[in-house]
Amino acid sequence: MLWIWVGFIAFVLVLLALDLGVFHRQAHVVSIREAFGWSAVWIALGLSFTLFVYHGYENQWLGLGTTPDIADRSPESPEGRPNDGRSAVLKYLTGYVVEKSLSVDNVFVIAMIFSVLAVPPIYQHRVLFWGILGALLLRGVMIGVGARLIADFSWILYVFGAFLILTAVKMLVLSENTDPNHSPIVRLTRRAFAVTERFHGEHFFVRAGSPASAEAATPGGPTQDDAVVAKARPGTLLLTPLSLALVMVESTDVIFAVDSIPAIFAITGDAFLVFTSNVFAILGLRSLYFALAGAIRQFRYLKVSLAFVLALVGVKMLAHSWLKSAFGPNVNLYLLVVILAILATGVFASWWQRPAMDAPSEPA
Repeated sequence: MLWIWVGFIAFVLVLLALDLGVFHRQAHVVSIREAFGWSAVWIALGLSFTLFVYHGYENQWLGLGTTPDIADRSPESPEGRPNDGRSAVLKYLTGYVVEKSLSVDNVFVIAMIFSVLAVPPIYQHRVLFWGILGALLLRGVMIGVGARLIADFSWILYVFGAFLILTAVKMLVLSENTDPNHSPIVRLTRRAFAVTERFHGEHFFVRAGSPASAEAATPGGPTQDDAVVAKARPGTLLLTPLSLALVMVESTDVIFAVDSIPAIFAITGDAFLVFTSNVFAILGLRSLYFALAGAIRQFRYLKVSLAFVLALVGVKMLAHSWLKSAFGPNVNLYLLVVILAILATGVFASWWQRPAMDAPSEPA
């Protein structure tokens, strides 16, 4: 089983190295056409992985599909049943769709962060790349902890289910249009480090007195008038606003992971399926951002759809045994279909209301 994990992580690292080191080596503004193209690539990779999932679990490669999945517990199998190829694919796809849809909500916040900090479009891809790399590491740790908790304390699934329902209610009734600069993590970062007033190219940090500290983010000349640089001692490590944006993106993903990881544990307790579906959903977040950032506010009903998805998954986690006895072994297939229908309804409703939103208001 260890070699499966090592092989998958190595595969992801190769993809990331190709992404930043080859295809996006030079900083540039990502066009909508390019963003949609890369979104298609990442989605195709995520869907193609189902072939590996099916054969791996069906043939029990290196231990896959040999341990009980606690998400499939029932009176007949109180500890759950091992996943075969079909059930593993359904759970992987359902988890992937849930994580992908919840990542769309993350796009709202990332767009707000870049707007508040006025991050130049040419450097946004770099921030998202390193932000997603950090998110993969953090989620790996959180998934490992969650899998251990579920293995040792099966009752925690009911806690996760109740938490998801409360989160869904929060998404419906509370507004999240808060200034990221008011985040405690951002305030702590500003207290711990000096942050420059201007961007310094694509650097996340510079040293006072170094050539990099005199670079400007735009062709406006050197930043000799930067008050923070002028006051700092030569050699002092300074964070740039680009680094502050990275801190905000990372902290935002941790908050979203608190919602999304319990959601996928409602679908499967298999840590490999949880991790791989999370990874492929996150890998496409950068291209998804550039594809949707310009039109994200037109999807006015998408957040409502996401709230219903979280509530549905929470109910599934709380009433899994009853649902399985009522709907049989295909309960995960039905869950996937209903989730896709909810998301499609939100997108269609947003599109249907778009003309009314775009229409000019009547003069007073």
